[in-house]
Amino acid sequence: MATLDPQTDRRPWAILLMGPTASGKTALAVQLVERLPCEIISVDSAMIYRGMDIGTAKPEPEILARAPHRLVDILDPTESYSTARFREEALAAMTEIRRRGRIPLLVGGTMLYFRALQQGLAKLPSADPDVRVALLEEAERIGWVAMHARLVAVDPQGGARIHPNDPQRIQRALEVHALTGRAMSDLIEAAESERFPFRLLKLARAPSERSSLHERIERRFGSMLELGLVDEVSALWSRGDLHPDLPSMRCVGYRQVLKYLLGECNWDDMRYRGLVATRQLAKRQMTWLRSEPECHWLADEPGPLSEVLALLEVVMEGGLGRLDG
Repeated sequence: MATLDPQTDRRPWAILLMGPTASGKTALAVQLVERLPCEIISVDSAMIYRGMDIGTAKPEPEILARAPHRLVDILDPTESYSTARFREEALAAMTEIRRRGRIPLLVGGTMLYFRALQQGLAKLPSADPDVRVALLEEAERIGWVAMHARLVAVDPQGGARIHPNDPQRIQRALEVHALTGRAMSDLIEAAESERFPFRLLKLARAPSERSSLHERIERRFGSMLELGLVDEVSALWSRGDLHPDLPSMRCVGYRQVLKYLLGECNWDDMRYRGLVATRQLAKRQMTWLRSEPECHWLADEPGPLSEVLALLEVVMEGGLGRLDG
């Protein structure tokens, strides 16, 4: 964790509680809310959907009553949700929580959302069909290698990052330059350099052993099936307005159960595929977490709550202020 000087950095604090699926983030977050003046903002791209409760491990109503979660149950499964919209709504919620003298506690496993929240999103122009057609026609005349050379001339950093055999990204970078007169790399850097309005205490909740996480994943997926995940997906599908390519239906667990309901696999295959997909998700989440700077990893023992409270005592000396009332 970085050392912050309260004399030079007067931004309010927020806590990020990150971790892979089935690592115990929600239980710890509820414990923190019961001990500290924190309010939870969910950072989960599946819990946003109404009617998708079992397969997302959404907190039960009695838990939500004790520890309300923002950005849960905000969309119908037919709708899509963008990273940009998450950032906008999360920042608005953080500001409102802070205005009331409380601490935003952002909890979840959607690492792309955490990254976008901190680093910002470049305000890039929307696709322009006319510009795209013109670029494609030019590429047909001179080839994508020459188009890449054009990109290097107007955006050296982007040209170095984008491979000459990646026509889609070359086209997009040239399109942005044509529409704005600026290099796409410059626009992205400008967004990333924008000062985030909160100081962050970043916590990672994850078992120290991968085998332990896999055991938790297996137990939880088995529990989801016992609790009625198949019935939940069946009820959603019976509405008649969903299709397999919707973001909601591509969530881990839902995608595998839907294939089972559509007769594309049997029960054992569905269960196996669901476990594999969840483990792969956890692996991706851990990869993101390991690259997260200034992150404090919480041990399983003697207990993450006591460790977080002890950590906060140290941070309080840096200007967080007393959190326990």
